[in-house]
Amino acid sequence: MFNLRDFHHAGHAPTLWASFLYFAFSCGIWVINGAMAPFISETYQLSPAQKGLMLSIPIFAGALMRFPLGVLAQYIGRKNATLVEMSGIALAMGFGYFFVTSYHDLLAMGVLLGIAGASFGVALSLGSGSFPPRYKGLAMGLVGAGNVGTAVCALLAPPLAQQFGWQTVYGFAAIGIALPMLVMVFCAQEPPDNNHRASLREHVACLFEKDGWAFSLIYAVTFGGFIGLTSFLPSYFHDQFGVSKVQAGQLTMLAAFLGAALRIVGGWLSDHWGGINTLTGVLAITAISLVLCGLAEGSLLATMLLFLLCFAALGAGNGALFQLVPLRWPLATAVAGSMIGEIGALGGGLIPNAMGLSRQYTGTYLWGFVVFAACAAAMLTLLRTMQPRWTRTWVDR
Repeated sequence: MFNLRDFHHAGHAPTLWASFLYFAFSCGIWVINGAMAPFISETYQLSPAQKGLMLSIPIFAGALMRFPLGVLAQYIGRKNATLVEMSGIALAMGFGYFFVTSYHDLLAMGVLLGIAGASFGVALSLGSGSFPPRYKGLAMGLVGAGNVGTAVCALLAPPLAQQFGWQTVYGFAAIGIALPMLVMVFCAQEPPDNNHRASLREHVACLFEKDGWAFSLIYAVTFGGFIGLTSFLPSYFHDQFGVSKVQAGQLTMLAAFLGAALRIVGGWLSDHWGGINTLTGVLAITAISLVLCGLAEGSLLATMLLFLLCFAALGAGNGALFQLVPLRWPLATAVAGSMIGEIGALGGGLIPNAMGLSRQYTGTYLWGFVVFAACAAAMLTLLRTMQPRWTRTWVDR
């Protein structure tokens, strides 16, 4: 039977919670443009395709920055890497507050927001690094639940933008990042699970393996879906159903919060039921709920309930997949996680673009949902194809 006290004593709990806070702040800042998209769109009179591009750039940039940060963490330590990154986030927020005055400046700001999106692999590896294998899934699920930062951002950014102006929200974020930095400095310690003798080639070996790419593509649906939809939903609710900008953020918060919370459940389920089994259910539910979301675009209530189901599945899938990563790459979890997270997040960058193009050229978001659902069904097929070999080799270990 699970015992919370035993779990806390099995690893270094202050590092776990410092990693959670760091990841939560980073996730919130990463999607800050999505939370404020209705305000930004009103300022610059953006078309659906322009909004899609604006929302995609931070996701793409964050994805591409994840792997370099993971490699850096192998050489200067994961704790030090988080402090370097958070310093960069503070500078990026300063740029947003003082220098964003046009749509093109906003696109440049999107690239800088990618600094916050780079945190994923390092945060999970740092937080779970001191825990034994039987608790890895839960520890990584708890840190990964820092995705709740996206929900907090969706809740807080719109009313702040309405009260003080959307650029001022960047200034608030620059001040706020000081809190996780201080907690990281005084509470966290470097875990002992790093292989300091490993060469760079050994660290990035997962780049040259089929398993690494299979994990990455599946994660492109689970996490890519989570982050892409979180960025897109404030605009969707505002444009499709005519709710206020603040209400659009509140509805997005509900879905994002559920997805973040279910990440913990996904890790726990995977420890007890198996990561592959959990992912099978996740991908099936995701594919079905996405198609239904597209078909229910005339009803706000039905759409919201279906988004809650979809986000619950995506959140559980994120926890399930990263329960498997330290089993497959036990000595290079940070870099493997960063590589998988990098490609996975790239999938999220496609969603706002697909939705914007669907709306602009067909008059409906339906085909954007259908394309995403087809990707989920394809990953379910891939998972079932890989399962026999995985269960014969490394999963049981």
